[in-house]
Amino acid sequence: MTSQKILVINSGSSSIKYRLFDVHTNGRKNNSRYILLSKGLIEKIGQKDSGVENHKQGIAMLLDSLVHGSKSVLKDHNEICAIGHRVVHGGVTFKKPTIITDEVISKIRECFELAPLHNPANFSGIEACKELLPGVKQVAVFDTAFHQSLPEHAYIYGLPYEYYEKYNLRKFGFHGTSHQYVAHEAARLLKKPLSKLKVITCHLGNGCSIAAVKYGKSIDTSMGFTPLEGLVMGTRCGDIDPASVIFLADKEKISLAEIDRVLNYKSGLKGISGISNDMREIKKAANKGNRRAKLALDIFVYRIKKYIGSYIAAMGGVDGIVFTAGIGENEKDIRAKVVKGLFGFLDPAKIKVLVVATNEELMIARQTFQLVR
Repeated sequence: MTSQKILVINSGSSSIKYRLFDVHTNGRKNNSRYILLSKGLIEKIGQKDSGVENHKQGIAMLLDSLVHGSKSVLKDHNEICAIGHRVVHGGVTFKKPTIITDEVISKIRECFELAPLHNPANFSGIEACKELLPGVKQVAVFDTAFHQSLPEHAYIYGLPYEYYEKYNLRKFGFHGTSHQYVAHEAARLLKKPLSKLKVITCHLGNGCSIAAVKYGKSIDTSMGFTPLEGLVMGTRCGDIDPASVIFLADKEKISLAEIDRVLNYKSGLKGISGISNDMREIKKAANKGNRRAKLALDIFVYRIKKYIGSYIAAMGGVDGIVFTAGIGENEKDIRAKVVKGLFGFLDPAKIKVLVVATNEELMIARQTFQLVR
């Protein structure tokens, strides 16, 4: 039995979330145990009162704490055999986890315009680790990679085809690492190979997406070219008539930048309810008779139900419906409303409804280790 340490970094615009895993192997493939040694979060990077000026300083602090902190878990940094980084957007280039090289770094930079809020932050973590731990292998695990198996008829938009050819304007999908993890966990719980199952995975948090996973591959997902498409979310509008954007810009006399803020930060549950993007606050208000709060809940549930129904049709059936993330895992009444009526045309004895806690960091650690071992 041997063990190796895998560090997972999720670098956000002003935060760094990390996990350190000890991977125990006995020489047999796919028979490794992942033990969580340490986890943490560094917040408010770059803000005046934080004391952490940039991501390099933040990662230096977390590396120091792993060796010299009150709960140190490493003798020295040489024990880290690889670092797995979450990268939100891999474009059309990255279809699977990839060892980071200078060429890969260049390609990740090319995806900045596709995810301007996320990829530059992810990249900062990669650059910091490259400088602080130059001898350690680094792996990029992309949120979009799991959805690269979508067929062409599912990812091409009804726009002039030349825009896809010129700009890769197409559906990409996100939350891929989460969808992949919970799909595998569903197969384990159902005691069947994922390659023989049709599963719908519902990642419901402040950001929400649904994926149709047929025989282990994502064949459709609700998010699109950006994370704005699909379900009604905490502050994102989800699916709307594109012409309504033109109408709104004209009536309100606002810029495209302001329209973007409206669609991404002022809409969804927050915009409909006028209360909050927090499901708990909206439910409290709805229970007290607030009409708009109840409307927000009804729209939220309806959109989920509609997508699930369409994916059952797309896959020709379903074996399991999986709920995960903050709302999916914790809001039992939301889950009940979503599945109510779904089995009117299906055999409920053959369909399992599962709740699986997502663990994207563990999935990243697994993929990183499998790639570098």
